[in-house]
Amino acid sequence: MRITDLLKKQGISLGISAKDKGDVIDKLVALHEKCGNLKDAAAYKEGILKREEMGTTAIGMEVAIPHAKSEAVKAPALTAVTVPDGVNYDAPDGADCKLIFMIAATLDGDVHLEVLARMMQMLMDPDFTAQLKAAKTADEFLNIIDAKETEKFPEEAAAPAAAQEGYRVLAVTACPTGIAHTYMAAEALAKAGEEMGITIKVETNGSGGAKNVLTAKEIAECDGIIIAADKSVDTARFNGKPVFSTKVADGIHKPEELIKKIVNGEAPVFHSDKAASASEDAGNESAGRKLYKHLMNGVSHMLPFVVAGGIFIAIAFLIDAACGAPQDGNFGSATPVAAWFKSIGGIAFNFMLPILAGFIAMSIADRPGLLVGFVGGSLAAAGSTFADPSGANGVPSGFLGALLAGFIAGWLMKVVMKACEKLPRALEGIKPVLIFPLVGLGIVGVMMCAVNPIMGIINKGMTDGVTAMSKNPAMIVPLCALLAGMMAIDMGGPFNKATHLTIPQAR
Repeated sequence: MRITDLLKKQGISLGISAKDKGDVIDKLVALHEKCGNLKDAAAYKEGILKREEMGTTAIGMEVAIPHAKSEAVKAPALTAVTVPDGVNYDAPDGADCKLIFMIAATLDGDVHLEVLARMMQMLMDPDFTAQLKAAKTADEFLNIIDAKETEKFPEEAAAPAAAQEGYRVLAVTACPTGIAHTYMAAEALAKAGEEMGITIKVETNGSGGAKNVLTAKEIAECDGIIIAADKSVDTARFNGKPVFSTKVADGIHKPEELIKKIVNGEAPVFHSDKAASASEDAGNESAGRKLYKHLMNGVSHMLPFVVAGGIFIAIAFLIDAACGAPQDGNFGSATPVAAWFKSIGGIAFNFMLPILAGFIAMSIADRPGLLVGFVGGSLAAAGSTFADPSGANGVPSGFLGALLAGFIAGWLMKVVMKACEKLPRALEGIKPVLIFPLVGLGIVGVMMCAVNPIMGIINKGMTDGVTAMSKNPAMIVPLCALLAGMMAIDMGGPFNKATHLTIPQAR
């Protein structure tokens, strides 16, 4: 960690006057506060004074380095002053101090010891300290330190300039809903990078779209990329760079470990597959991990339809209940206003299975997978069979059928796309608009008509079981325990999201 990484221009004050040791400490603390290094200036100053009570931090040769570890510090930092007339700092050699640095360190780690060790090696050179005392501007002061560090630690000078000027580590965070975990992971990685003295930029794929998007230049110049995500993200842009992919929870709980994997060269180099570049995952992921991310890509897109549609339907029930409508088969549509809410909510609700299957398939096979997944989910919702393709008298295969449709449709489309690579180049333009949709529609139609009868029986059995539990007073507690367990078990994963479908069924 270089001194110039911790010392900002606004943290340097040259040619000041100070009446005593306490006055110098106040000025240095004020510089830290000015730079935004502190959460609580008073608490940090208290730590500095406690350290001084243990013994002076003056080292002689007209130099002092007061320092403190404190929870009031946001990130490791330095400030510095020069005092031409000197100030009594109880130095062991009796000389007044004219060059004073103040180190602010966080409680975790031993950054202050590393900085002290480095500064002591440099400050032993009297010519160096004389140049600092004579500096006229903050830029000159920093340039003197930079030149000395380069001379004293030549191995650092050999590091690529791009890594020092730009971001050493890049990261992408994303969770299925794009709300809490996305930003928690981003904050944890950014904070860990600051504390480790490693420049890092984090892109968040949140519910409002991608923010703080990584640029091509930043990707080209960085040491590597961390992907902490539970859904598919665009990885084609990272082709040829070291990429470490993991779950979003690791971004929250293990940020230092992830950053070290990039900095220490432990991440594998990622190579993109052009046929499905936008949806391929980094090579270090297991098959199970990839399955999970495809699933969560579908769930995350489905969930808004479930939540918004479900709330509208609930409002319809509340309106009818308030109006005293009888709780018969027409309950929720007995009054015009309730009927409007229930109709709109029902339309949104009916999209959930096509959306689920469509985006699972798209995660696997990119855009060619969207049609086959969407149609597969619709056929699952209808309960289509060979004898009854419209599903007028069929049994819907529901959530399980849509899951199956999304995964199988996506994988089959990858096979079709691979086979079509051998077609003449003249047909390249019509593949995405004619060949892929036409072949995919035929495949998913045959597949779902074949599996719907079996999946329909399974789905009906599960739905009937939940409904029976909801109507039996003795089973209400076990049903609630089941739903609560599903909500809590997997940190926003598929079991958690499945409850959004189970609760309406129980109603």
